[in-house]
Amino acid sequence: MAATSGFEAAVTGLGMVTPAGVGTKENWSAVRAGVSRAAVDPSLDPSPVQLACRVTEFDAGRLLGERRALRLDPFVHFALVAAAEALSDAGLDPATWDGARVGVVLGTADGGPGTVEAQHRVMLEEGGRWVSPLLLPMQLPNMLAGQLAIEYGCTGPNLVVATACASGASAIGTARDLLAADRCDVVLTGGSEAMLTPLLMSGFAQMGALSRRQDDPAAASRPFDADRDGFVAGEGAGVLVMERAADARARGATVHGRIVGYGASADAHHMTKPRADGRGTEAAVRAALADAGLEPSAIGHVNAHGTATPLNDLVEGRMIERVLPHGPRVTSTKGVTGHLLGASGAIETIYTLLALKHGVAPPTANLTRRDDRIDINVSARQEPLETEFALNNSFGFGGQNAVLVAAAP
Repeated sequence: MAATSGFEAAVTGLGMVTPAGVGTKENWSAVRAGVSRAAVDPSLDPSPVQLACRVTEFDAGRLLGERRALRLDPFVHFALVAAAEALSDAGLDPATWDGARVGVVLGTADGGPGTVEAQHRVMLEEGGRWVSPLLLPMQLPNMLAGQLAIEYGCTGPNLVVATACASGASAIGTARDLLAADRCDVVLTGGSEAMLTPLLMSGFAQMGALSRRQDDPAAASRPFDADRDGFVAGEGAGVLVMERAADARARGATVHGRIVGYGASADAHHMTKPRADGRGTEAAVRAALADAGLEPSAIGHVNAHGTATPLNDLVEGRMIERVLPHGPRVTSTKGVTGHLLGASGAIETIYTLLALKHGVAPPTANLTRRDDRIDINVSARQEPLETEFALNNSFGFGGQNAVLVAAAP
């Protein structure tokens, strides 16, 4: 693809479905309030840990139609609803666009594991003849982008990116590349995840990745706090409409912000642990800054990956301290939403854009005593923000790192 340095992708539409709310307005209000959405989730039994941040007050049958909802996995439900909001927000009518110039690039870590687990039970209890013929089209990760293309007649490039918990950010960076290379005029991008199943949460629990604070769920997700003990898993989707900045201006679109830099790297180190020296994540940050043509001192805000796991927060915090020694305001919104896994990078990019647009850095929920080994400017309160540029960090299992540079409108 063509070099993207200096290229500005305008974000003209936003759509969100998360534990913080259904809709972008609801999300921004909840994240600014800084109240955790974690709760005990009995549906995760017999997982050793039954804490989660669920999407609530979401009726797929009402929003998508009962028959249609039954034929789709929740990770597609979330994305379709978020995409509808984003397109409405962008003022674009799919009935009038040239679908060949519209791409879809979305991220997900796992596709539809809930469908797989349900149909596996059917096979064990009733036999293979009773397994649904919709098993594969419901659970395959690529169906996330495929279903949006079907819904809106997008016949341009269509793909799903899977870089674990960096997937949503990797998707946005890839979408920007498509715009810069003139492969598309519009791209629907972001990420979606619905991994809250007993099997997968048991796997995370057995790895020691999850918080065990079942006696105090609201305080369980504690990014950068000295007493953090693991993440709380969540679910949801974030979808952005992106266009070339010149095209957005030409049609008089409202621009929520711009994506002006993207950096990616691999730790090449371990299946689940980040490099202790943070050099892999640092490489992604420096690549994103170089792509944006910015010095580190230009960054006034960081939406950190901030999972609330002991090692990840320590490594990321020290990396931020080293690369951005001027002390930009740091936030982890995972204190409110939990860790949204493959959707986190997309959803947190939206929060980053809203922070720049409104001049407010959201709080890091449950931060009562910052880990004194991490000297970064992270706060438990929302703070005024006066900057044009921010970073959104996303890091995944396998050492896959994606960093975006967001700019104010």
